[in-house]
Amino acid sequence: MKSMRRLSAAAVLLCSLAACTLPRGAAMQSEILENTGSEAPQFAHYPVDSKLLPEVQRWPASKAAVSRPWLSGGVGRSGQVLTAGDSVQIAVWENGENKLMTNPGSPTTQLQTTQISSSGSVFVPYAGPVKIAGLTPDEAREKIQTKVSELIPAAQVQLESTPGKSNAVSLVGGVLRPGNVPLTDRSLTVLNVISEGGGVQPSILNPQLRLLRGGKVYETSMQRVLDDPALDAGVRPGDKLVVEPDRRSFLALGAAGREQVVKFPQDHVNALEAVTLVGGIDGARANPKGVLILRQYPASAVRADGKGGPTQQRVVFSINLTTTDGLFSAQNFEIQPNDLVLATESALVNVRTVLGLFSTSLSTVRTAQRVEAGN
Repeated sequence: MKSMRRLSAAAVLLCSLAACTLPRGAAMQSEILENTGSEAPQFAHYPVDSKLLPEVQRWPASKAAVSRPWLSGGVGRSGQVLTAGDSVQIAVWENGENKLMTNPGSPTTQLQTTQISSSGSVFVPYAGPVKIAGLTPDEAREKIQTKVSELIPAAQVQLESTPGKSNAVSLVGGVLRPGNVPLTDRSLTVLNVISEGGGVQPSILNPQLRLLRGGKVYETSMQRVLDDPALDAGVRPGDKLVVEPDRRSFLALGAAGREQVVKFPQDHVNALEAVTLVGGIDGARANPKGVLILRQYPASAVRADGKGGPTQQRVVFSINLTTTDGLFSAQNFEIQPNDLVLATESALVNVRTVLGLFSTSLSTVRTAQRVEAGN
């Protein structure tokens, strides 16, 4: 009789445990979506399938996805172009007995190295200021020689130049050798400048390019530039170029292999890749029919009729990984920055837990019966 009472008490206890919410590591899909059918839903729910994909692609970007402008083309002329702050060294050659600039017995004179002034000119003895900014070194030499030839018909001029700080691009970081890259050639592009700096640091994941020019910021990924030569923009004096890791990320929670903030390893990540990046879903806990993507859109993206945008700012996309359409659709559903990828827990987890408790309790009662019988 005592053992029967114990069994009855155990049964009552197990029923109570089954009726309550057992401790779990993740929410179930039904719990997340329970508000969907209410009169005033707090979010919109969209099952991801082949019919939804073309609609979502026409929607505006999520609240965290920012459009990033970038330059294209704009490569300058080949060779160096002189500008204010460049250093020039001029040498004058003279023939004949009556020399104006050179000393007797010396056919040439080396003028003192000078910088191009803010007005774009250099001072040449007897010829006065000569404006050479905006010219190539060869064009500047010819212009100075023309001025000098008015006084010394047989004179020959040589000119050497060194770009100044204002005629350079600043490689701020993300490369092996950051610093200033002199623009000895105006046809240099973004990739040329990065190469001059020794290339991108190997530790940077999915390197992003940030170019600062004239108070504006231009951004893109290095992979885009490598894939499309038209995006390898020409650089200009005063540009500042930074190579940095991709700052975009998404959050993985629930019954996934790992719960963590995941940085984008490439420009585009689809839902299947996102699940793979966190070690897949836990086969013992997860519900493969309930992988959820939680996303927030700006108010401007909301459409009351559901055409061209979601009906709510808060959106939950659900993916069924047990169907062919669900798998293909997940492969074409793009994750956006700050998305929450939630692997929901299977309802069978509670059943297995209760059965485990029942088995443990039954084993305890049987042990007690054997002890009692022995007495």
